[in-house]
Amino acid sequence: MMTDPVADMLTRIRNANLALHERVAMPASQFKEEIAKILAAEGYIEGYEVRASGVHKTLDIKLRYTSDRARVIEGLRRISTPGRRIYAGADTLPRVNGGLGVAVVSTSQGLLPDREARRRRLGGEIVCEVW
Repeated sequence: MMTDPVADMLTRIRNANLALHERVAMPASQFKEEIAKILAAEGYIEGYEVRASGVHKTLDIKLRYTSDRARVIEGLRRISTPGRRIYAGADTLPRVNGGLGVAVVSTSQGLLPDREARRRRLGGEIVCEVW
């Protein structure tokens, strides 16, 4: 039984990125799809798709690299865990690497990047940071 599926997702992306794989697959969920949507919108991944194979769905993420095969994702870190939830108000949301990275925030209006949450004046649970 997996206790933290988001940490598993981030670890799979981190490992595939370090091994310079083109794609990484994992069990899908609505929450993971929203994280993948933010990563794609922010330019950290090429894209993603959800495949249904019988009862289970699989989230397939296409990783992004520069033209000389340098990694676009330099780091991923889970912030709020099931055993230690981390919340922040709109005015205290962290700036990842001085604004060069993105923090994924779970707000009352869904998952948002930190810039969008700040713009909408929403706080929430800080799910992860990507830079």
